[in-house]
Amino acid sequence: MLCRIFSLSIVTLVYFHFISYEGRLYSEKITGTHKERPELQRLLTDLKRGDTLMVTKLDRFARTAVDGMTMVKELLRRGVRIQILNMGLLEDTPIGRAMLAVFAAMAEFERDMIVERTQEGKAVAKLKEGFKEGRPKLYTIHRLNDAMEKLFRGDSYNRVAASTGISKSTLIREVNKRKAMALSKQLVTNKMMSDNK
Repeated sequence: MLCRIFSLSIVTLVYFHFISYEGRLYSEKITGTHKERPELQRLLTDLKRGDTLMVTKLDRFARTAVDGMTMVKELLRRGVRIQILNMGLLEDTPIGRAMLAVFAAMAEFERDMIVERTQEGKAVAKLKEGFKEGRPKLYTIHRLNDAMEKLFRGDSYNRVAASTGISKSTLIREVNKRKAMALSKQLVTNKMMSDNK
């Protein structure tokens, strides 16, 4: 049976896609909008007649209402029941199929509205002065330059990380970025010099 989830709280289940099968837990921390879902495919292969599939939400299970309907119809045809935590148990009955159609359409509508509101919010934010997309930089260019100077003088990554508070991985990325920029500038300079000859 697919309902053995003992140690997880409902709060955790709402945010992540957890499925249990005969005491086995299938977990994917990606949404239903992704096409490649190996853990879901593995679970769908393992399911057999009489099993109950438990998912947190229909929109975490399928990319679109049509995909959800197709997967659920196939599972119901195979004799698998589906327990969707925020909807209830779906079985291969006329009422179960009607409920599924309505819930799948509403889940897709809700997801589309979230995407639309997010895009509208980004569009409004881009109009504001000083808008920069993405995560704000943690370190100023002055602080990074100081760290680079220490590295180029021969200090170790660990020592520079400890003295500047910049992580070793950030330092390595910055060094690689600067090396790539220097190489790019050198290639452009060489190309310009060869064109002038």
